[in-house]
Amino acid sequence: MTQHFLALHDYNEIELYGVLTLARELKEKQKLGIPHKLLDGKTVALIFEKSSTRTRVSFEVGVFQLGGHGLFMSSGTSQMGRGEPIRDTARCMARYCDGVMIRTYGQEIVEEFAQYSDVPVINGLTDLFHPCQIMADLMTVIEHKRSYEGLKFAWVGDGNNMANTWIEAAAIFGFELRLACPSGYEPDAKVMEWAKTKAPGRIILTTDPKEAVAGADVLNTDVWASMGQESEQKQRERAFAGYCLNDELLALANPDCIVMHCLPAHRGEEISDSVIEGKHSVVWDEAENRLHVQKAIMARLIGGV
Repeated sequence: MTQHFLALHDYNEIELYGVLTLARELKEKQKLGIPHKLLDGKTVALIFEKSSTRTRVSFEVGVFQLGGHGLFMSSGTSQMGRGEPIRDTARCMARYCDGVMIRTYGQEIVEEFAQYSDVPVINGLTDLFHPCQIMADLMTVIEHKRSYEGLKFAWVGDGNNMANTWIEAAAIFGFELRLACPSGYEPDAKVMEWAKTKAPGRIILTTDPKEAVAGADVLNTDVWASMGQESEQKQRERAFAGYCLNDELLALANPDCIVMHCLPAHRGEEISDSVIEGKHSVVWDEAENRLHVQKAIMARLIGGV
């Protein structure tokens, strides 16, 4: 059976930690200039129904560094954008390419694509989950904190795809996670239910940002209006008043905490300029690690490492 990477809950801690270990090895090889052509002769289709900066660049560069060829496709220049059934595109891409990455809207799109694909499918982002980003975040935590074990993680802001995937990660890896989301903007109810069953007591949802960040070792946030929610911007600005990750909130966390943001950031909204540019910020390491984690995922699934 073809193995895909659609959501963290499809894997256990040992499997995911193995990917993180491989990512760190590949990062070291790149720094030392050691070739690692693990996708030599392989082609990976990169399908974008949502626009992107970091996902596109990191995947294209990653495929190249692994010795393969990344084939960029957008919905506006492919038949998917004109309504071709997902299953038809999936079956054709599987006959042309050795793997597929999709960045799209509904989780059901990547799941249907994977159902009809004979080659590995990687979720580059959906409205429900962002597994590649959270793996990069965890790699960053390990680099700066040596381990995720025993740490307290805090999420401040929208209960979006990032929050949902952090919830999955907390349940799988066993760390404490406190999420502060305004009423009406909570994480997905089914994801919360699954996680609480798997990790009772370790995942706490509150509406108070101060409660979430108090004593936290890792602070994380994201934009208040994700792609496709631009029409809600003003409404969300009102709902998220007081949820800016600023110096006042940062002062409540552990003195040696780290701050992360998946980018792009709206400075002055979900995070202040002083925090994202401050000494606790590891945002740029986090952004770089998208490259290394995704290389590890592709090496495992497509390269058979």
